[in-house]
Amino acid sequence: MAQNIYDQPEFFAGYSQLGRSIEGLDGAAEWPALRAMLPEVGGLRIVDLGCGFGWFCRWAHEHGASHVLGLDLSEKMLARARAVGPDTGIAYERADLDHLSLPPGGFDLVYSSLALHYVEDVARLFSMVHQALSPGGHFVFSTEHPIYMAPTRPGWVIDAEGRRTWPVDRYLVEGPRETDWLAKGVVKHHRTIGTTLNALIKSGFTIGHVEEFRPTDAQVAARPELAEELERPMFLLVSARR
Repeated sequence: MAQNIYDQPEFFAGYSQLGRSIEGLDGAAEWPALRAMLPEVGGLRIVDLGCGFGWFCRWAHEHGASHVLGLDLSEKMLARARAVGPDTGIAYERADLDHLSLPPGGFDLVYSSLALHYVEDVARLFSMVHQALSPGGHFVFSTEHPIYMAPTRPGWVIDAEGRRTWPVDRYLVEGPRETDWLAKGVVKHHRTIGTTLNALIKSGFTIGHVEEFRPTDAQVAARPELAEELERPMFLLVSARR
């Protein structure tokens, strides 16, 4: 089973205080870019891999999805999602993405936000997602950018002139990375961009759009702290079709 870090009290408490946890999709700087990659969701059967507090599930339901399934490994996250509602139109279930199985052709859109870097065997997951989609179905996801998660000690380095840089080491050495973020010993799985995209292609997907997220000028003006995100990409956004 994948590491269930979100159910650890220390991690869950810290995660609950993040802007994206409090404000939902509007608190996620990458959401406008990710939303632009989505098809019209009205009438679609949708599954959210790593649904967390259910923000996207509720958005899809409000925008006319015929059925939404939210999957997450964390019981605490699912309990919060269920508590918010609604009582119909969305189902939440516990699932380990490393061992997930979905019915063939059961969905028109598979969505995932910042969960795939916790998956060890992403090639297996991509193949399963491909068979779970209807012909022409969409797979849209975000994951931590490999430049962001590759370093042995992720974090800014400040030189003698006060310039902040993001050092990258072991980029081509793929595999688990253990870091301390909100709690000690958080395990993520580093893959290069090439490995991720080639796994999609090998699974039968046609890649529609790839974006190394950067905040817009308007976002930086509204939230000056986002200016540091122009120094290195934090998220990789991908849309693909069966």
